[in-house]
Amino acid sequence: MTLLRTGRRVQARDERGSAAVEAVVGLPAFVLFVGLIIFGGRTATTHQSVEAAAADAARAASIERSATVAKNKAIAAATTSLTNQGIGCLDIDVTVDTSQFNRAVGETATVTVTVQCRLDFADLSVPGVPGSRLIKATTSSPIDTWRERE
Repeated sequence: MTLLRTGRRVQARDERGSAAVEAVVGLPAFVLFVGLIIFGGRTATTHQSVEAAAADAARAASIERSATVAKNKAIAAATTSLTNQGIGCLDIDVTVDTSQFNRAVGETATVTVTVQCRLDFADLSVPGVPGSRLIKATTSSPIDTWRERE
């Protein structure tokens, strides 16, 4: 009970139950805030991992001698990279552009890899957060200019 002085009168105010009201208002806001932090952290971590997987895949493809083998090695490298990093993608899509493998030896050429990971957020149950999100990264790696190609 608090005494407030207003003018000459002293009034008593009962504050019982105010902590419960504060908890009812504050707890959902706190839970929402924590959920959004987890959402942001998971998104950032996954984006970094997808970028690393795309770089690994592009490098694996760029050291091969044929476009077919390069494509297969890139897909394997991207999948392995995401698995080793513990990223739980709902699905992984790896696109490999090996069109520059047709260039003659001595010409500058690159291989480009795009990795897409659909990240699951169903376990968060935060209002406004989608059930899943597509994380995408693209990386290019130069093909050795003087290396023989098929």
